[in-house]
Amino acid sequence: MSSEARSRPSLDEAPSTDPWAGANPLDPAFRADPHPFLARLRETHPVHLTPIGIWRLTRYADVERLLRDVPTGVRMADGGSLNPNPVPGGGGPSEFMLQQDPPNHTRLRKLVSKAFTPSAIGKIRAHVQEIVDRQLDRVVGSGRMDLIADLALPVPATVICEMMAVPLADRDRFTVWTADATHLLAAPLATPEVLERAIAASTALRTYFEELIAERRKQLGDDLLSEMIRAEEAGDRLSTSELISQSIGLLIAGFETTIGLIGNGVLALLRNPGEMAKLRANPELLAGAVEECLRYDGPIILTARYLREDTLFGDKLLPRDAMVWAMLAAAHRDPAVFPEPDRFDIGRQGAPHLAFGGGIHYCLGAHLARMEAQVAIGSLVARCTDLELESDQLEWGRSLFRVLGSLPLRFQATVAR
Repeated sequence: MSSEARSRPSLDEAPSTDPWAGANPLDPAFRADPHPFLARLRETHPVHLTPIGIWRLTRYADVERLLRDVPTGVRMADGGSLNPNPVPGGGGPSEFMLQQDPPNHTRLRKLVSKAFTPSAIGKIRAHVQEIVDRQLDRVVGSGRMDLIADLALPVPATVICEMMAVPLADRDRFTVWTADATHLLAAPLATPEVLERAIAASTALRTYFEELIAERRKQLGDDLLSEMIRAEEAGDRLSTSELISQSIGLLIAGFETTIGLIGNGVLALLRNPGEMAKLRANPELLAGAVEECLRYDGPIILTARYLREDTLFGDKLLPRDAMVWAMLAAAHRDPAVFPEPDRFDIGRQGAPHLAFGGGIHYCLGAHLARMEAQVAIGSLVARCTDLELESDQLEWGRSLFRVLGSLPLRFQATVAR
């Protein structure tokens, strides 16, 4: 990509000479706060063809229609992709169930879906509360914490490791790998350095799971990984490469985005102390608060689909097999749907957010992510008062997703549990 394509005019400049229309995802300013850039894109180029040949939709109505009504897939009609798997030996993201269409998607998802039903998630809520309490117990006496390292990362990471019986002692090994590997989902946008790290991370994850699976075969349990090994050994439900890819994908999906949900949600509450006070005084608002966190600044900025037929959006006819980015972050701030969209309001009513996608590819882990965020954020707000940011300078993580790398906090008083 040329240096001109990477550059960005100021928000006051007309975007007509910029092929990214003022919303270049490689721009550090976009990374820091994409919302003003996406707002202008929605106003000036609501259906936009990027310089890399991918279309972007930014209006809520268009995004919702793409995800729920328009015939689409996550691959081209012939099974191809603009984002091929660059990982040697397979086992990369293109083989994960979220990157597959029926019948493969149906077959793969069915193998693990029972572990993520509302009933199954409800059964582990008390245990997740124990994990959260244990993490908070470690820091409440000091009056300081790094929200990411002390809460937002260890809680979902512990949960998915326990669900898959992945040794928690290995968490530090795969935390960096998973963050780097997410960039394979947007390989056309990655710089050579980022892509190299992503391939290395995915290769390391593949080797890790090859060794873990070999060890697990000796003594299968009732965990998710054992269930997938049984499916692979049955021969007609899961190949070895698919087994490895589902293992890696579930590990990444199981905690990477939930770190962002908890971290970004707490940040929004800290920057809106009135809403923090409202939540502390009215804990029954917790579920709605998490939904507003997902709308206001969710960890997933976009999701991709391929059109199955020529489709009209606005005054533009997008061709069959076109790759389209549904810009969730833009749709969630659409003033045509959300009054005062830039206001964080934990009591907000009205249209639902689209943070978990839609259709057959609706997020498998939506119930788990919601529950973990409710328990983590609710416990933090209930137990730690006078919460403040240590610094206004934010540190974003290595992930492709909108995930903070660190969020140092201080607090003056704690409430016993």
